[in-house]
Amino acid sequence: MFNTKNITPQNIAAKNALAIAVVGSVANLIFIRTWWVPVITFLILFGIAYILTNYFIQRFIYRKIKLIYKFIYQTKATKREEFYYKNILPQKSIEEVSEDVEKWAEQRKEEIEMLKQNEKYRKEFLQNLSHEFKTPVFAIQGYVDTLLNGALEQPDVNRKFLENASRNVDRLVNLISDLDEISSLESGEQELQKSSFVIQDIIREVFETLSIKAANKNATCAIKKGCETPITVYADKEKTRQVLINLVDNAIKYGKQDGYIEASVYNTDGKNILVEISDNGIGISEEHLPRIFERFYRTDYGRSRNIGGTGLGLAICKHIIEADGHSIHVRSKPDIGTTFGFTISRP
Repeated sequence: MFNTKNITPQNIAAKNALAIAVVGSVANLIFIRTWWVPVITFLILFGIAYILTNYFIQRFIYRKIKLIYKFIYQTKATKREEFYYKNILPQKSIEEVSEDVEKWAEQRKEEIEMLKQNEKYRKEFLQNLSHEFKTPVFAIQGYVDTLLNGALEQPDVNRKFLENASRNVDRLVNLISDLDEISSLESGEQELQKSSFVIQDIIREVFETLSIKAANKNATCAIKKGCETPITVYADKEKTRQVLINLVDNAIKYGKQDGYIEASVYNTDGKNILVEISDNGIGISEEHLPRIFERFYRTDYGRSRNIGGTGLGLAICKHIIEADGHSIHVRSKPDIGTTFGFTISRP
């Protein structure tokens, strides 16, 4: 008689009223053997029972549901919301209300999971930051204490210790500088100075800048065949150079001896250019790829620290590219190589 899946308060009221009216009418029919009395009794009982049942359902059940909705949306009822509670909400079935609550619960669950994940990343970031600062600070402290305790008077030792202390000071300065740059990019304090330039020219300049590092590993740096045709882009030239330096420097660091670093440039849709830096190095495991652009995140912490760097290079690349309204991505397989790519605008 009723669709139980989409049952409404009116359906419930009608069912209860029908049951009460039938019972009352049958009782009258048994004791009063006149046909019109049970009929009148049926109509009166059905009407009264329907009105009362419907009223109490609307009054109490949907009052509780209204509180649930207020809790879900965390709002005070405006006139618009009152109209919704009085006219639209009562038309919803219990199943529909249940679906709304389940959706809300699922959203809250996802938010809680995200907060837990962010808290985990925050703790890791603070631990890594502390470690990055402690290493050079303790090294400087050790060299200075040794010098003050007598090594300063030993010409064959003091210069070496001072040079080591100086290198660690430079490392601290670079670390602070990189952190300051990321903070500026995030806050929007650093405005991009855009201009038109040929992207291949910048790539060649970066290869030349890092040629000594590449030569130490006998690595070949080149632009991919078919990508040499000059393409003009519109972006911050120095920031783009910085991104390319970080990517090529990483390719050299984690590349193989006698390996190669290859730059590719593609015209994607007439409005954007895709730039990729590829190597045939050690590669990155799949589980690390989603987090590779996080600050201080290292796939192999011990080996990465021996190679050097602040651990902020890729994070800076990501912020620079995103500040220009574009995206950066990575593809990699262990022992095969890695490709970093980013998009950049055409004039």
